[in-house]
Amino acid sequence: MAPRVDYFRSCVVSQHRRRRTAQLKWQTVLFLLCVYGTDAVSGQARYSIPEEMPEGSFVGNIAKDLGLEISRLLSGKARVVTKGGRQYVELSRDKGALVVKERIDREELCKQTTPCSFSFDLIIENPIQLHRITVEVLDINDNAPVFPKGAVHLEISESTASGKRFTLDSAVDLDVGLNGIQSYALSPTDHFKLEVSNRADGKKYVEMVLQRELDREERTELKLVLTAYDGGSPKKSSTVQIHVSVLDNNDNSPVCKQSVYKAEVREDSPVGSVLTTVSAADADEGVNGLVSYSFAQASKEARNVFKINSEIGEITLLNSLDYEKEQSYQVDIKVTDKGGLADTCKVVIDVVDVNDNAPTIQLMSFSNTIAENAPVGTTVAVVNVEDADSAQNGAVQCKINEDTPFKMESSLTDYYALVTDEVLDREHVAEYNVTISVRDQGSPALHSNKTLTVRVSDVNDNAPVFHSAHYTAFVPENNPPGVAVLTVRARDADWGPNARLSYFLEESDVMGSPVSSLISINSDSGVVHAVRSFDYEQMKSLSFNVTARDGGSPPLSSEVLVTVSVQDQNDNAPQVLYPVQSGGSVVAEMVPRSADVGYLVTKVVAVDVDSGQNAWLSYKLQKATDRALFEVGAQNGEIRTVRQVTDKDAVKQKLTVVVEDNGQPSRSAVVSINVAVADGFPEVLSELTDFPQGREYNEKLSFYLVLALAAVSFLFITTVVVIVSVKIYRWRQSRVLYQSSLPVIPYYPPGYADTGVSATLPHVYNYDVCMSTSSRKSDCKYSTLGGQSVLVVDQGFSETLQRALKDKDFLDSAESPETVGHWLILSLKERCVIFLL
Repeated sequence: MAPRVDYFRSCVVSQHRRRRTAQLKWQTVLFLLCVYGTDAVSGQARYSIPEEMPEGSFVGNIAKDLGLEISRLLSGKARVVTKGGRQYVELSRDKGALVVKERIDREELCKQTTPCSFSFDLIIENPIQLHRITVEVLDINDNAPVFPKGAVHLEISESTASGKRFTLDSAVDLDVGLNGIQSYALSPTDHFKLEVSNRADGKKYVEMVLQRELDREERTELKLVLTAYDGGSPKKSSTVQIHVSVLDNNDNSPVCKQSVYKAEVREDSPVGSVLTTVSAADADEGVNGLVSYSFAQASKEARNVFKINSEIGEITLLNSLDYEKEQSYQVDIKVTDKGGLADTCKVVIDVVDVNDNAPTIQLMSFSNTIAENAPVGTTVAVVNVEDADSAQNGAVQCKINEDTPFKMESSLTDYYALVTDEVLDREHVAEYNVTISVRDQGSPALHSNKTLTVRVSDVNDNAPVFHSAHYTAFVPENNPPGVAVLTVRARDADWGPNARLSYFLEESDVMGSPVSSLISINSDSGVVHAVRSFDYEQMKSLSFNVTARDGGSPPLSSEVLVTVSVQDQNDNAPQVLYPVQSGGSVVAEMVPRSADVGYLVTKVVAVDVDSGQNAWLSYKLQKATDRALFEVGAQNGEIRTVRQVTDKDAVKQKLTVVVEDNGQPSRSAVVSINVAVADGFPEVLSELTDFPQGREYNEKLSFYLVLALAAVSFLFITTVVVIVSVKIYRWRQSRVLYQSSLPVIPYYPPGYADTGVSATLPHVYNYDVCMSTSSRKSDCKYSTLGGQSVLVVDQGFSETLQRALKDKDFLDSAESPETVGHWLILSLKERCVIFLL
């Protein structure tokens, strides 16, 4: 029963198995060339080769005969596909030639069928091309005739009349045509002659005819030799011995009731089934009337399949039948009586086909991957569908499951192409399981299934899509450079390299600077980093575009706007604008003694460059000379009197106001305000010079100055003593050299020759001492420049020192160099306060 068609798309083809017959004429097999989906073309070629050719023998130049380039065979992965069985021919792609793959035996391949040929398909991919190739195998004389029996025994009555015919078993030659059996010869021919006739199937029928009556008294036994010859070159032959026994009189020969018996048997009949019964009658009585049945002329296959009961003539099945191997058998039955007389009849047994073979699906070509942009009608696979049965048992329906975007198209006979029927979309369905179902028309119907997995390969047809249409991020100011601000994410519906995304910043300027100097993005992860620290007071936000680009070819991309807002931090302390704080001047606010309660003394004005609550300022009075007299507004910074000013209130009033913002943590600024409570300016002027000017600060400063002065003085004195000692030491050395009689060789270091400095002294000492009328403001400098020691003094002391050093009597009167050093030190102590610069 055929399946319901509404569940499948189907294309039905009926194939009929052709019966093999002995006489087939040469004919050209024409194939319908079917072009489907602009992917497949078909062609044919036919070659003839002799059997038994060695492996690798040349069959034909298929590339030339089909008009194909060698490069096409290589790129298309051309290959030979055989429908089951053995593959006798293979393709040499690099040469474009067909060669013998294994030895071909025509007799094994076709038996007695002529002409003998086999077919195969040449399949080329990308695009798919299908070519049917037929190779005819020519017979060679490689088989000699063979008799079915080694010896033949005949019993003939001496009363047998001349002209009686005796059927002999024909020889069998597996070769065909001229290489088959062409003639027979009988020797000796004293009593018998040989007659050979041809049957309708082309086989020769051999009979021995009695031409002279036999005489038992003369000879009781005759020995003959039958020889069969083929027509090959060289000829081959075979012989069989015939033994004739002469019997006493036997008047009547057995006679078959029918000359031809016909029987039909199903191929699935069990072994032992009775096919038919041959019957014969003999008019003689007694022993001479008894007959026996035997195979007179039968093929080897028939003898293996059937057997005959020699007593009753019943033909039974000896082995199982196979319609696909042999559809009809013909045997000759010999009926013989005890007197040696015989008759023959023919039995034709036709095998009835049974639906015992399920359809087969052979995959000829298959591309398991197809691009999602493949056009409708693109070929995915080519299959060959066959059923070895015949008639309705071999009629096949081919279908696929309906829930796929594919369909089956019939191309050549028994061939189907699986092609696309709709536009594919890998993002919707990435893989299909296509089940090809074939069912024959037998009863009961047999079917076969084959499932193909077709994967849809990705094409870069989808641009990246960001998870959000607009990204917003917040980053606190004073952030460390390199901190991650946010992550942008995009997805790509494609797969593999087409879905591998990279992120880039679109070049733009933000406040005159390239965006890349402010922001960077990780091209792989999409993490946005701050390149530098942001300052809210300079830049409150920045916007830029991020591009996501996939790895397809050509690549697709999309953009998204990103806004980064800088969050204010309390990083700026309040700044006091009024009153102005100066380091050296004293500014005082005047309050008359007649001021009432709430009198506005002054107003502290401050600002904070931060924003929001970080810029909300509050004022409070931290310290005051008289807290009961003044107050400050917490919100406006106004300083007002709290009570009535009296004469007892001090003229000098000092207020310390703290300005604090509302940040976390909060920052503050301190302002000091001098207030003079007086009715006139003279009263204020007399008191103003006594305002304390940061006593605590001055005390600390004085301590550090004294400490630094002591350390510097010690270092300076030590340095001067060392320098003077070295000077005196060199002076004494020069005196020794001067008083000696040795010549003095001047030494001029590099650079001294042009300066005019005396070479006898390796060092020049310069002193500059600056004096004033007040010893507290005197100054003395000692410096070393360029490897020279320089002591700076005032001009008067310098002249005195130069006169003392030039005075030879002074130097000669010095008791020792130490005396000169002490004099210098005392002079310096009297004239300067030492600082080391």
